[in-house]
Amino acid sequence: MRSTRTVELSTGLFVLLGFAALFFMVTQITNRELSVNGGSYEVTAMFENIGSLRPGAAVSMAGVTVGRVDTITFDQNVYKAVVKMRIASNYNRIPNDSDAAIMTSGLLGGQYVGITAGGSEEYLKSGDRIELVQDALVLENLINQLVASFMGRRDEQNDSGAETSDDNQSGEGAQSKTEEAKQ
Repeated sequence: MRSTRTVELSTGLFVLLGFAALFFMVTQITNRELSVNGGSYEVTAMFENIGSLRPGAAVSMAGVTVGRVDTITFDQNVYKAVVKMRIASNYNRIPNDSDAAIMTSGLLGGQYVGITAGGSEEYLKSGDRIELVQDALVLENLINQLVASFMGRRDEQNDSGAETSDDNQSGEGAQSKTEEAKQ
């Protein structure tokens, strides 16, 4: 009786600790630490495919978080996603010819916007748009391309293999006809 209760209590404690750890991880992953304390400015970029990018995702340069994705909307005139980003005002020297790419952190990680600095002497300011963009790579599309490529090669090998075996059969047939003619 006593050991059953001990097992139940330790199982309950284990489950409770698991939920606490899960809660802690969720709060750390969704941490939107960039606040408007020191001020910020807004820039936009238009993408054809944003993948699974979400508001609150990091905006980074050289691996350093310089801002957050504020909002994502769809422009029906040009059929592109409009990504508005809030950049901390202490990062006010980003060249205006910089490019933005939607990147993935790790194999299964979340997506973020990576900015690569350009070479202009003029800097982004509030309301500017980043013109040079690179869309998100969608894993499903890459897998489909890989499968299609593999299947295409396989079909080519089957076609060339069929021709080769036909040639072998006709060669063997010709050889046996020659032997019959000699006899």
